[in-house]
Amino acid sequence: MLWTRENRHGKSALVSLSADSPVLNVLELGEAPTAEVSVMTDLQSLERLPRGRSHSDESRLDWNLRSKETVEHQIAEILREKIIVGVIARGQKLKQAEIARLLGVSITPVREALRLLEAQGYVAVRAHRGAIVAPFVVEGTEELYELRQVLETRLTLEAARRMTLADLNDLKVLNHDFFAALKSQSRPSLQEKNFRFHFRLYGIAGQPQTMDFVRMLWAKYPLEMLTKMPGRQTRVFQEHAAVLSALERNDPEGAVAAMQVHIKTGWEEFLANYREAGGR
Repeated sequence: MLWTRENRHGKSALVSLSADSPVLNVLELGEAPTAEVSVMTDLQSLERLPRGRSHSDESRLDWNLRSKETVEHQIAEILREKIIVGVIARGQKLKQAEIARLLGVSITPVREALRLLEAQGYVAVRAHRGAIVAPFVVEGTEELYELRQVLETRLTLEAARRMTLADLNDLKVLNHDFFAALKSQSRPSLQEKNFRFHFRLYGIAGQPQTMDFVRMLWAKYPLEMLTKMPGRQTRVFQEHAAVLSALERNDPEGAVAAMQVHIKTGWEEFLANYREAGGR
């Protein structure tokens, strides 16, 4: 599997993790230009966007611990985000010894981190199987959708009010990264880029408690199913662009309306595809 991260010098790196080996391979990428980019909403014009350093490369999807938090909370955060973006799949077993080896810690904080994740609904502990990533459960999904509408539009509104030009340019680059993943048809990358776009936006709001609740909703939401729907990712890109257009107009209410449409459209397409596939 592949993901990106930054080294201590601020350079982007491409990280690969073999399914057969916990060894990480890191390849540094070049420095990015800092040119301002403009909002582009159609696919052809976006291809002409200058390729700056991807701010999605500020991903916390690496296996590095940070000293600001307790070890178990840091481990929980790393695993939580890997689960949300699909690097660790639903139903996948979480091997404590392997996680401890990758992070360079003992099994004890890993065990505590898994307990935290179990309490938050990310992980299920099964007899004779240990901890696994909680499987998708369709019951209650409508409630998750309704909560996303409430919390994510709240974050969008506050983020729009606080938006700076640097923030806006970050979001434009992130949507360009999403488009690049769309062209390569990389589903895991699409899911990660979508996550990066949303949480970069929401982070501007400065409401960490609400952010924590939204992360929990995303962990239970059928995002990987949405990623697989034909044509959905092109529409996601266009819906992100609509949010960006409102942000550039300095129109917080317009940004909220665009986000509401974005979340609603994904929900309606999920329902239609789920029922077509034999769900109720």
